[in-house]
Amino acid sequence: MKWFGVLGLVALSECLVIIPLMKVKSIRENLREKDMLKDYLEKYPYRLTHELLYTQQDSGVTFEPMRNYLDLAYVGIISIGTPPQEFKVIFDTGSADMWVPSIYCTSQACAKHNTFNPLRSSTFVASGQPINLAYGTGKMSGFLGYDTVKIGSLVDVNQAFGLSLKEPGKFMEYTAFDGIVGLSYPTLSVKGAIPVFDNLWNQGLISENLFAFYLSSKGQEGSVVMFGGVDPSYYTGELRWVPVSKCTYWQISMDSISMNGKVVACHGGCQAIMDTGTSLLIGPHDAVLNIQRIIQARPSNTGEYTIDCDAVNTLPDVVFTINGVGYPVPASAYIQKGRLGTCFSSFDKGMDHLFTSEIWILGDVFLRLYFTIFDRANNRIGLAKAV
Repeated sequence: MKWFGVLGLVALSECLVIIPLMKVKSIRENLREKDMLKDYLEKYPYRLTHELLYTQQDSGVTFEPMRNYLDLAYVGIISIGTPPQEFKVIFDTGSADMWVPSIYCTSQACAKHNTFNPLRSSTFVASGQPINLAYGTGKMSGFLGYDTVKIGSLVDVNQAFGLSLKEPGKFMEYTAFDGIVGLSYPTLSVKGAIPVFDNLWNQGLISENLFAFYLSSKGQEGSVVMFGGVDPSYYTGELRWVPVSKCTYWQISMDSISMNGKVVACHGGCQAIMDTGTSLLIGPHDAVLNIQRIIQARPSNTGEYTIDCDAVNTLPDVVFTINGVGYPVPASAYIQKGRLGTCFSSFDKGMDHLFTSEIWILGDVFLRLYFTIFDRANNRIGLAKAV
């Protein structure tokens, strides 16, 4: 598989469309960057601690800093249990469940990450309910438990989360995160498990029923997820709202995708999912191949598409038109520079046979450019140019 994607795991409902979700980067891409990532982590050890977590008291907004790992993933810290046990997690708008590795996990991936020990927590309650999540490059299986989860100053009691017993496959060994905190709609969660954000709201811990993301570029500091409100200093210009079209993923209707005023994909409209757990721009097979052809990207023996690095100075913006507003993504954003002077296209194709219609995944390549608000109270997404 080329991508790391959670598949739909719950029964069909009126709101549910089962499609693949692309997570972070492919195993090939991670292995390609592996040496650089190792050197980076050794030189700059992960130092996000609870000293960096704070609440802006005046606005009622709780901030959780995130570290940008080479534009591969945005990772923050949470704690679980009493006393707290810390974990690096992705705050993922493309899934609903929370899980971390456990001390009972037998996979090599767990040996390389922090693991939760329920015996050390006085507030842990085991449910015995199994949890199985299928990914494009492996699987996570384990059991459901309940405990206190702390995100910044927010203390979420009796939170359901998965404790992994197995994380097969090589991909999970090389991730910069231990687990995932899903932030999509509860219709996607494992039966009986209320997602983290819903618990924060239900327990009266946040003043507004929304959260927002600011993602930094090129490994810089400053990335943050905000719970319960928005800090307008993170964006500039007009904030525009787009209604959610499906109450499962953070899915919206998109008008078209164009270059130089000519529509190159999403002819006549399509659907798009805003997914912080995806690093690339993912679309249907034929549409993505058409864009690769236009930008003269060439398939490599790894399955990725390489492109002339100088093309960043000549290629036009790719414009995603949403609700009548164009959101340009410049070549400097959709061309990524790898090691040894090789450049790669940030477009990738999904698995067509799992798509029920033309659906695009707008991952971090898009979200780095646009500050994004996820408004559960009004089932809408806010977009504005990030500072």
